[in-house]
Amino acid sequence: MTGDDRLEESESAEPRFREPVTDGGERSSSDRRSGGGAAGADGEGSEIPRADGGAVDDVALDPWGSSSVSDYRKLFEEFGIEEFEDILPEVPTPHYLMRRGVIFGHRDYDPIARALQNGDPAAVLSGFMPTGDPHIGHKLVFDEIIWHQRRGADAYALIADLEAHSARGLSWAEIDEHARNYLLSLLALGFDPEDGELYRQSTNREVQDLAFELGIEANFSELGAIYGFDGETDVSHMQSVVTQMADILYPQLDEPKPTVIPVGPDQDPHVRLARDLAERMRFFKVSEAYASFELDDEERALVADFHDRLDPADFDDDDLRCVHVAEAIEGTPLEDLGVGADALGSLLTKLEEAGMEPVRPRTRFFDRRATDEAFDALIAAIDGEKRVYESHVDAFDLDLDEAAELAREIEVENGGYGFLPPSSIYHRFMTGLTGGKMSSSIPASHISLLDDPEDGYDKVKAATTGGRETAEEQRELGGRADECPVYELYAYLLAGDDDEFAKRVYDECVGGERLCGDCKEQAAQLMKEFLAEHQEKREEVADLLEEADIELESPRAR
Repeated sequence: MTGDDRLEESESAEPRFREPVTDGGERSSSDRRSGGGAAGADGEGSEIPRADGGAVDDVALDPWGSSSVSDYRKLFEEFGIEEFEDILPEVPTPHYLMRRGVIFGHRDYDPIARALQNGDPAAVLSGFMPTGDPHIGHKLVFDEIIWHQRRGADAYALIADLEAHSARGLSWAEIDEHARNYLLSLLALGFDPEDGELYRQSTNREVQDLAFELGIEANFSELGAIYGFDGETDVSHMQSVVTQMADILYPQLDEPKPTVIPVGPDQDPHVRLARDLAERMRFFKVSEAYASFELDDEERALVADFHDRLDPADFDDDDLRCVHVAEAIEGTPLEDLGVGADALGSLLTKLEEAGMEPVRPRTRFFDRRATDEAFDALIAAIDGEKRVYESHVDAFDLDLDEAAELAREIEVENGGYGFLPPSSIYHRFMTGLTGGKMSSSIPASHISLLDDPEDGYDKVKAATTGGRETAEEQRELGGRADECPVYELYAYLLAGDDDEFAKRVYDECVGGERLCGDCKEQAAQLMKEFLAEHQEKREEVADLLEEADIELESPRAR
């Protein structure tokens, strides 16, 4: 869930064209273009370069490792990340990172989009592991937090100091220095500390208490399977994972609400675990059911299929019963059922044991960890026909959405959390300026937000490009903007909210009109201006940081 000092970046940008979405977002003076750039673009009838949308190169997604992503499309297949492009039309005034496909994927962003559209409660949270200077890769996350805040979401930004200390071995003094720099850049870019919350893991008692409760629902085998932890992994590192789960769910402590976590794809294991733990902490599991006994997902789908196929009028008493469904399934070739023999055998046993029990659709409230008071309150709150069993209640007049809302309401009223599974959005990594991966250990490959503006200029001027061998070839064949770290700088940062400018740079490059020398000169000047303006703003917001409700110096042992 954190942006760290590795800057794990992709090897190619692979931008693609798509129809732009006109953005009504705010512009700062840094969004004004010079040296051939356009003013605002209205997006009318134009296309903008966008990135293709995750699998990793034969390694697991690892929040602390060296994952690199060369084909983002595989993330959709291998990890279940959804394409952001599909939900983009539902997002009000989308950020340019969304419009250009830099934000390429999501998990369950739909509730966030609806909340932003309707002005309903929502939250955004992301964390930063202070292991070095903030850099242009971190700016992506800063911008995503600020964009959601400006559209009404409660905004949280945290310093993952416990993770930095346990997983990276940084001293508390080092952490304090880096944390201050991260926070200054976040405020300089527009985070409103009066309308949001800044905190550090080590001093937030609510987060630590929640982590303790979440730890009851997690175990070592699970952490080992997700993160590769083994007998050599220290306990503090494992504890930092559970703390991050508490961070992700922290915005919902006051009330359940859709919460989005903007991260790179290497942080997806944290999001998946947090979604699982959010469900496990719930008092009730709400699902469809067809009889008094419990079915797994595969079994339930098969029973639902035969319930829809079979006509109760075909049976003696005009009732469809478990034995009838069992007989129909047994009379169907296995290859037509789409389940394995073992799963089929288990289902048939359940149906045959239930015998003449009617098969009727109902909504089930399964007791996961509810108190007796909450279970009784749920029973009393269900209107209409219902059946009460030892560990679940079946309601026949409630649909799933109504039941889910009722379950959450009863849970919260009786001291539970009522967590909604957190959502996430995933942005592409940036290519290093020298080609290959961007790395904090290679200063020339990345640009720190603290770099002297002249140094930023020089780094861009020295950057690798996607240009041809000669100017003649460039004019004849066009440049390879899709493989160019300098073009990425335009798309990710330097073009700001100006889609027309980003499109023109791309078109001129691939059309052979734009040569690399001039292109790098323009980018270098824009980077120099951005760094100078950003660092001036950092000085302006220093007082804001001092006044913010966050401890800048750790009270822990130095």
